[in-house]
Amino acid sequence: MNAKASTRFALTTVLMAVAAVVATVTLVHAAEKPSKPSTRVNLPQFRNPDFYQDGKFQVEKAQQAYFGMMTAHGYPIPDFLRTNMWATDFGLGDFVNVGMAGIFWINDEKSGYFAHEIFLLPGQMIVEHGHDATPKGKAKMESWHVRHGSIFTFGEEGGPLPSGVRLPASQEKFITARKCYEMKPGDIRSLNRVTAKHFMMGGTQGAIVSEYATFHDGDGLRFTNPGVKF
Repeated sequence: MNAKASTRFALTTVLMAVAAVVATVTLVHAAEKPSKPSTRVNLPQFRNPDFYQDGKFQVEKAQQAYFGMMTAHGYPIPDFLRTNMWATDFGLGDFVNVGMAGIFWINDEKSGYFAHEIFLLPGQMIVEHGHDATPKGKAKMESWHVRHGSIFTFGEEGGPLPSGVRLPASQEKFITARKCYEMKPGDIRSLNRVTAKHFMMGGTQGAIVSEYATFHDGDGLRFTNPGVKF
């Protein structure tokens, strides 16, 4: 090999090595890239008196609040969702802090699978609960996939509640799951084990979350707050 060819060979080798390093750094950076930040939307300041009349929970007003949040996030509202979505305050009279809306897209006992969409207003908490086995099915296993907004999901794994985030005062004495993860759009996480107590709370922009799970039998629900009606 002459000197000129040798120089070209050496230069090519160096360029290939540099390209490999750049590719490696790019892959590492992509793997460590944080979750997509929640889109900021303009939502009204929700107040409990807006959702109760003579002490009775107004389901239709609650549904309209969720539909407004969906519209703000650009989430589609097909007729099936508008007709079949339910909303609850768990019978606790503290809807803006403790409540949810949802729809069961699929709940197939025979095949053993379940698809559910969860809707939470800003700072709204689903009461702590677990799922036991029933004659209809095994203890429910589930995963959560954040679509819009963000949540704090609580269970047996995770870290402490971030500074400045407050749990609803009405539920403090009933909460046993104190470790949490913050989840943002695109994040997915699973329950660490069946029957484990868990709950989630909406972030500042509310939350729209897809749940993938085994068959859901309401008879297997176990709430830590004995006052819950669901």
